[in-house]
Amino acid sequence: MSIALSELTVGQVIGSTTLEISRADLVRYAGASGDFNPIHWNERFARSVELPGVIAHGMFTMGAAVQLVTDWIGDPGAVLDYQTRFTRPVTVEDIDGSPGAVVDVTGTIGAIDTDNSTARVDLTVTFNGQKVLVKAQAVVRIW
Repeated sequence: MSIALSELTVGQVIGSTTLEISRADLVRYAGASGDFNPIHWNERFARSVELPGVIAHGMFTMGAAVQLVTDWIGDPGAVLDYQTRFTRPVTVEDIDGSPGAVVDVTGTIGAIDTDNSTARVDLTVTFNGQKVLVKAQAVVRIW
Protein backbone atom coordinates (compact mmCIF):
# COMPACT_ATOMS: atom_id res chain seq x y z
CA MET A 1 0.00 0.00 0.00
CA SER A 2 1.34 3.41 -0.94
CA ILE A 3 0.54 6.39 1.26
CA ALA A 4 0.58 9.89 -0.18
CA LEU A 5 1.30 12.77 2.19
CA SER A 6 -1.17 14.93 0.25
CA GLU A 7 -3.99 12.50 1.10
CA LEU A 8 -3.45 12.69 4.86
CA THR A 9 -5.32 15.05 7.18
CA VAL A 10 -4.75 15.93 10.81
CA GLY A 11 -7.21 13.92 12.91
CA GLN A 12 -7.39 11.07 10.38
CA VAL A 13 -7.42 7.65 12.05
CA ILE A 14 -4.86 5.30 10.50
CA GLY A 15 -6.24 2.25 12.27
CA SER A 16 -6.64 0.44 15.54
CA THR A 17 -5.65 -2.90 16.98
CA THR A 18 -5.97 -5.00 20.08
CA LEU A 19 -2.89 -6.46 21.73
CA GLU A 20 -3.48 -9.70 23.61
CA ILE A 21 -0.63 -10.19 26.07
CA SER A 22 0.14 -13.38 27.97
CA ARG A 23 2.66 -14.23 30.66
CA ALA A 24 4.46 -16.33 28.03
CA ASP A 25 4.89 -13.15 25.94
CA LEU A 26 6.59 -11.51 28.93
CA VAL A 27 8.94 -14.45 29.38
CA ARG A 28 9.88 -14.36 25.70
CA TYR A 29 10.44 -10.61 25.87
CA ALA A 30 12.57 -10.99 29.01
CA GLY A 31 14.77 -13.47 27.15
CA ALA A 32 15.10 -11.23 24.10
CA SER A 33 15.73 -8.03 26.07
CA GLY A 34 17.72 -9.44 28.98
CA ASP A 35 15.32 -7.76 31.43
CA PHE A 36 14.60 -10.50 33.96
CA ASN A 37 13.29 -8.20 36.68
CA PRO A 38 10.94 -10.42 38.74
CA ILE A 39 8.13 -7.84 38.58
CA HIS A 40 7.61 -9.14 35.03
CA TRP A 41 7.18 -12.82 35.94
CA ASN A 42 6.87 -13.40 39.71
CA GLU A 43 3.45 -12.56 41.18
CA ARG A 44 4.61 -12.80 44.81
CA PHE A 45 7.57 -10.49 44.21
CA ALA A 46 5.52 -7.97 42.21
CA ARG A 47 2.96 -7.72 45.00
CA SER A 48 5.72 -7.43 47.62
CA VAL A 49 6.87 -4.20 45.97
CA GLU A 50 3.28 -2.90 45.98
CA LEU A 51 2.43 -3.57 42.35
CA PRO A 52 -1.04 -4.93 41.53
CA GLY A 53 0.57 -8.09 40.12
CA VAL A 54 2.95 -9.06 37.33
CA ILE A 55 3.31 -6.17 34.91
CA ALA A 56 4.39 -6.03 31.27
CA HIS A 57 7.74 -4.45 30.50
CA GLY A 58 7.18 -0.83 29.54
CA MET A 59 9.37 -1.24 26.47
CA PHE A 60 7.35 -4.33 25.46
CA THR A 61 4.15 -2.29 25.58
CA MET A 62 5.77 0.60 23.72
CA GLY A 63 7.17 -1.69 21.03
CA ALA A 64 3.97 -3.66 20.58
CA ALA A 65 1.94 -0.44 20.24
CA VAL A 66 4.09 1.03 17.46
CA GLN A 67 3.46 -2.07 15.35
CA LEU A 68 0.23 -0.37 14.27
CA VAL A 69 2.31 2.41 12.69
CA THR A 70 4.82 0.10 11.00
CA ASP A 71 2.00 -2.02 9.58
CA TRP A 72 0.29 1.13 8.26
CA ILE A 73 3.39 2.68 6.70
CA GLY A 74 4.65 -0.70 5.43
CA ASP A 75 8.31 -0.05 6.29
CA PRO A 76 9.71 -0.03 9.84
CA GLY A 77 12.64 2.03 8.52
CA ALA A 78 10.23 4.89 7.74
CA VAL A 79 9.76 5.49 11.49
CA LEU A 80 12.19 8.33 12.18
CA ASP A 81 11.31 8.96 15.81
CA TYR A 82 9.14 7.32 18.44
CA GLN A 83 8.68 8.37 22.02
CA THR A 84 6.23 8.17 24.86
CA ARG A 85 5.72 8.55 28.59
CA PHE A 86 4.68 5.57 30.68
CA THR A 87 1.75 6.37 32.97
CA ARG A 88 0.26 3.10 34.23
CA PRO A 89 1.39 -0.50 34.35
CA VAL A 90 -0.22 -3.21 32.27
CA THR A 91 -1.04 -6.00 34.71
CA VAL A 92 -0.87 -9.41 33.04
CA GLU A 93 -2.95 -12.06 34.78
CA ASP A 94 -1.92 -15.73 34.76
CA ILE A 95 -4.76 -17.21 32.69
CA ASP A 96 -4.41 -20.47 30.77
CA GLY A 97 -5.66 -20.30 27.19
CA SER A 98 -6.66 -16.62 27.32
CA PRO A 99 -4.73 -13.37 27.19
CA GLY A 100 -3.74 -12.09 30.59
CA ALA A 101 -4.13 -8.50 29.42
CA VAL A 102 -5.77 -6.75 26.49
CA VAL A 103 -4.39 -3.41 25.34
CA ASP A 104 -6.18 -1.23 22.78
CA VAL A 105 -4.21 0.94 20.35
CA THR A 106 -5.52 3.61 17.97
CA GLY A 107 -3.38 5.75 15.69
CA THR A 108 -4.33 9.24 14.51
CA ILE A 109 -2.47 11.70 12.32
CA GLY A 110 -1.38 14.43 14.75
CA ALA A 111 0.69 16.64 12.44
CA ILE A 112 1.87 16.83 8.85
CA ASP A 113 5.17 18.41 7.80
CA THR A 114 5.14 18.81 4.01
CA ASP A 115 8.61 20.45 3.99
CA ASN A 116 10.17 17.31 5.45
CA SER A 117 7.73 14.75 3.98
CA THR A 118 6.78 13.49 7.42
CA ALA A 119 3.68 12.85 9.44
CA ARG A 120 3.34 12.45 13.19
CA VAL A 121 1.12 9.60 14.30
CA ASP A 122 -0.32 9.96 17.79
CA LEU A 123 -1.10 6.66 19.48
CA THR A 124 -3.79 6.21 22.10
CA VAL A 125 -2.84 3.15 24.14
CA THR A 126 -5.27 1.96 26.81
CA PHE A 127 -5.62 -0.94 29.24
CA ASN A 128 -8.88 -1.41 31.15
CA GLY A 129 -10.06 1.93 29.80
CA GLN A 130 -7.08 3.89 31.12
CA LYS A 131 -4.16 5.30 29.16
CA VAL A 132 -0.93 3.41 29.79
CA LEU A 133 1.18 5.48 27.41
CA VAL A 134 0.77 9.22 26.92
CA LYS A 135 2.29 11.42 24.27
CA ALA A 136 3.01 8.24 22.31
CA GLN A 137 4.11 9.77 19.02
CA ALA A 138 5.82 8.31 15.98
CA VAL A 139 7.21 10.47 13.20
CA VAL A 140 7.24 8.69 9.84
CA ARG A 141 8.76 9.63 6.49
CA ILE A 142 6.30 9.46 3.63
CA TRP A 143 7.62 9.56 0.07
